[in-house]
Amino acid sequence: MIKEKIILAYEEMAEKYSELIEHKAHNAYYDRPNTLKLIPECTNKRILDAACGPGKYAEILMSKGAKVTGFDLTTKMVELAKKRNGNKGHFFVHDLTSPLVMFEKESFDIVLCALAMHYVENWTLTIQEFCRVLKPKGTLVISIEHPFFEFNHFKSEKYFEVEHVNCYWNGFGKPVNVHSFRRPLHECLDPLTDNGFYIDKLVEPKPVEELKDLDPKHYKELNEFPAFMCIRAIKRD
Repeated sequence: MIKEKIILAYEEMAEKYSELIEHKAHNAYYDRPNTLKLIPECTNKRILDAACGPGKYAEILMSKGAKVTGFDLTTKMVELAKKRNGNKGHFFVHDLTSPLVMFEKESFDIVLCALAMHYVENWTLTIQEFCRVLKPKGTLVISIEHPFFEFNHFKSEKYFEVEHVNCYWNGFGKPVNVHSFRRPLHECLDPLTDNGFYIDKLVEPKPVEELKDLDPKHYKELNEFPAFMCIRAIKRD
C-alpha cells in the first residue's frame, strides 16, 4: 500500500531530516517563515500540530507561549519531536486519514498542518476533523506542494485528477523514494470551503532574503516559480 511506502520513506530519513531541518533551504528559508506568518497570536492558545514531523514547528510555537499537541504517522518522527521538545508539549503517533477520536469538538484554537496533506489522497475526512476540533472562528493553516509545480515536476497529463506520484529525494542522506498524491488547485480549495471553512489568505511564497547568499541556486528557482503554497482558512460560524 502507498501509506506503508510513505511510512517507510520517513522512517528511513527521519534522523537526517531532523538534523537538516534547521537550515535546509525549502524548510528553514521558504516553508517555515511563510507558514508562520499565517499563524495568529498564539500565546496561551491550544495548537494541534498535525503531522508534526521532528517537532520544529512545535518548538517555535511553544517558545511563543502556545500549548502544542502534535502527532505524526511515523514512530521515529514522534520520538524526535519528543527529544527536541523535552517535557514540553504532547506528541503521539496518529494517521492524518483517521478520525481524531482522542479530542472533543472545539478543543483547539489553531490547527497547523505543514507539508503533509499531499500524502492524503482524499482530504474530506481530514478537513472535517480539523473543523470539528477547532473552536468557532478557529484557524487552520496548511502548507502544501504547489499544484502547478507538481503538475510540471511530475510531467502529468491528467491535471484534473488526483494522481499517485513518487520521486527520489536526494537531500536527506541516501536517495529515498517518496510517494504522495498530486492534485489540481480546486482539489486543494474545495475540501476546505465544502467542509466548514472560508479561505482567509492564500500565499504563493517566496524565499527569505537570507537564502540568497546561503543557496543562490534555490533562491533563484523559488523566486521564479513557487514550489509550495500556504493557506489560512477560518472555521465558519
